[in-house]
Amino acid sequence: MQAQSTQSTYNYNVVRQFAIMTVVWGIVGMLVGLFIAAQLIWPELNLAPWLSYGRLRPLHTNAVVFAFGGSALFATSYYVVQRTCHARLFGDRLAAFTFWGWQAVIVLAAVTLPMGYTSSKEYAELEWPIDILITLVWVAYAVVFFGTIIRRKTPHIYVANWFFGAFILTVAVLHIVNSAAIPVSLTKSYSAYAGVQDAMVQWWYGHNAVGFFLTAGFLGMMYYFIPKQAGRPVYSYRLSVVHFWALIFTYMWAGPHHLHYTALPDWAQSIGMLFSLVLLAPSWGGMINGIMTLSGAWHKLRTDPILKFLVVSLSFYGMSTFEGPMMAIKTVNALSHYTDWTVGHVHSGALGWVGMVSIGSLYYLIPRLYGRSEMHSMKLVTLHFWVATIGIVLYIAAMWIAGVMQGLMWRAVNADGTLTYAFVESVKATYPYYAVRLLGGLLYFSGMLIMAWNVFKTVRGQRAVDMPVVAVAQAA
Repeated sequence: MQAQSTQSTYNYNVVRQFAIMTVVWGIVGMLVGLFIAAQLIWPELNLAPWLSYGRLRPLHTNAVVFAFGGSALFATSYYVVQRTCHARLFGDRLAAFTFWGWQAVIVLAAVTLPMGYTSSKEYAELEWPIDILITLVWVAYAVVFFGTIIRRKTPHIYVANWFFGAFILTVAVLHIVNSAAIPVSLTKSYSAYAGVQDAMVQWWYGHNAVGFFLTAGFLGMMYYFIPKQAGRPVYSYRLSVVHFWALIFTYMWAGPHHLHYTALPDWAQSIGMLFSLVLLAPSWGGMINGIMTLSGAWHKLRTDPILKFLVVSLSFYGMSTFEGPMMAIKTVNALSHYTDWTVGHVHSGALGWVGMVSIGSLYYLIPRLYGRSEMHSMKLVTLHFWVATIGIVLYIAAMWIAGVMQGLMWRAVNADGTLTYAFVESVKATYPYYAVRLLGGLLYFSGMLIMAWNVFKTVRGQRAVDMPVVAVAQAA
């Protein structure tokens, strides 16, 4: 009787766990980001080797991308796949393993990276024992997700699940190939590749980590939560399918634009640039599809802060996916690469797109997981929106200005061919913009604290709710 009761409800328990930890890891990851931003203004904050900028910077990126972003993806994909397939998650124990396994990966990263144990690969710094655990968790994730798709009660696979599925499969391939290594001890390994091949594999992984982990997965969120919050169907389902196939094909080939003016063959650099430019079309197609979903519901933006989060996230997605292809053009890249312009670009995508769509989705999700119609305080949601938006604008504007200035100073030459500026002069000129960035980051972090308080008040004293599958079949 108990088994029958379990099968007739959705598994919201693992969704709740990942949703709450998304908020927790968001605060932790952004706090580390604030600290390292402060270190660039006050170097004396490099208090010890394990608190140095060089060790905390990869901890910050891993915490925000994989702990905050990853937990948001687990939570929303598990929720969406159940609701759109009218089926309970496949394998409750496997789903529980993905939660506890992923939390173990995050904790191990938080311990090993400050200790200096690193593979030195961007976004893939964790050493080989942790990489194996990541692989096990990811295989379990794929089994749970696609097992739920297989047992679905609907003939149709909703497009959000296409994006989630592509993200899961591609990240698995990226992780396994790029993390291939030869261990020499429990805490040290060397890449299976060497030289320019290692660089190419790394940035095939690195850019597609952005393309699939930070784009395709979150587009899955967009295609579910914007129509739900707006109360409108997706503007064009046909466009969403074209968006999917064009995006996943094109993204795979764009990685070489990270290696302009390096030892990578020039033809490979040019292919990366070409596919990066082509990438603009499907990216903007998806953005337009999301924004046009509000047709007939634009008035809701006046009073609905959750919809504001979701729509503004799309605006940042559009801006970032215009800026990225432009920065991939070799002549632009000659100015922008290695400067803070790149930092601004990354954070317009990470804070503006990934952060805002995750926060908006969680504000939709969390009350429903605890039997409430909305968050404890919608006024606090509105406050969070404005604090976060102002913070992002300050952050990325400061980094854009600083980056262009750095690029121009570094390439300036006198009539006799000598450099006009010493490197330290560009550092000194950048100093005020680091202060503005810190202020922007502080505002965004403050928004996460507001969210944490609101979430706490929303779930406190509430009984966890698992909705019956049959009862919600028409409302998925």
